[in-house]
Amino acid sequence: MSVPITWRRAATVVLAAGRTRPSPADDFRLLLLQRANNQRFLPGAHVFPGGALDAADSSADWLRLFEPLHKPPRFGLGPAPPLQPSFPELSYEAADPRALPDDVALRICAIRETFEEAGVLLLKPRGLAHAPREPGSAWSLPPGLADWRSRVRSDPRDFLQLCAQLDCTPDIWALRSWGGWITPYGRGHRRFDTAFFLCCLRETPSVETDHAEVVGYKWLTPSEATERFLAKEIWLAPPQFYEMRRLETFASLSALYRFSSDHPLEITQKWLPIVLSTANGFVSLLPGDELYVKDSDFLTKPMSTDKKTEEIVKEGKVVNRIVVYNSHLYEIYVSLLSKDGHVYPKNYMVDQSLAAHL
Repeated sequence: MSVPITWRRAATVVLAAGRTRPSPADDFRLLLLQRANNQRFLPGAHVFPGGALDAADSSADWLRLFEPLHKPPRFGLGPAPPLQPSFPELSYEAADPRALPDDVALRICAIRETFEEAGVLLLKPRGLAHAPREPGSAWSLPPGLADWRSRVRSDPRDFLQLCAQLDCTPDIWALRSWGGWITPYGRGHRRFDTAFFLCCLRETPSVETDHAEVVGYKWLTPSEATERFLAKEIWLAPPQFYEMRRLETFASLSALYRFSSDHPLEITQKWLPIVLSTANGFVSLLPGDELYVKDSDFLTKPMSTDKKTEEIVKEGKVVNRIVVYNSHLYEIYVSLLSKDGHVYPKNYMVDQSLAAHL
């Protein structure tokens, strides 16, 4: 590649909320927002709240709001996350040296976008020390915030003004690292390096979509999201489907919260999939898979085979991959052992008699 492609930084939050009367198989639900069909990136998809990082999210003007208790460089977030290995040909716009650290700015971005898209405010009163011992709660929206949502959508700098007026800070401490995904090469012209965060709430907050970028929402358990996807009631992009299956491995909100609290640094890895086109579909290869080779040839050039997807699946021994047969039929194959705090989803295969009708 003669000119490196620039990826936009972005952040998303997996909002997991407890239920008033949970059942053993239905302890928490996840917020999925339906993107409008006129959106250029993932039109019509059901996604976690989030969006692109704005310069306002990194502004040093936030410093005065976080004082006096929370000071740079870490603002009470604990040890810095490990540096991510760079990918060949992957470049970013130059950062302002005066800006907030990435993991602080990206949290502010995720919280701002959640307010813009869903009307959910993840804030904390200024001056209160943060003691994260259990899932928190979202703020009930005071009267008059509809106008603020419009203002913040028009100018993200106004989110700082809103927080100052409410005498609050974005609750960056409630967001736990949950890895991230990087848009593969060759997948459209809009590419994002998206940090994923997890936020556990005791109760389900009220949601009001912006009716512009987001036109609907659903609170679903991971298993319900999978069922709705297969029934073609919602559409999930492969990364969201993979994350749903990963979240399915947690039996309760408390288990999910405890895991994210006990492993703050081990689950920060971002993944750049390699897309392998087959004779009848494609396979999204993830780090650890035997076919995943991190060099510029595999990352930047089309990778294809004359073999059918079923042959590739049968031949795989050491695998971490999403198999895509069509837009509503994915399978997941993982043979990697969960270690170093990372949790992988269980293998997920669709009954072939059902697959014939999808």
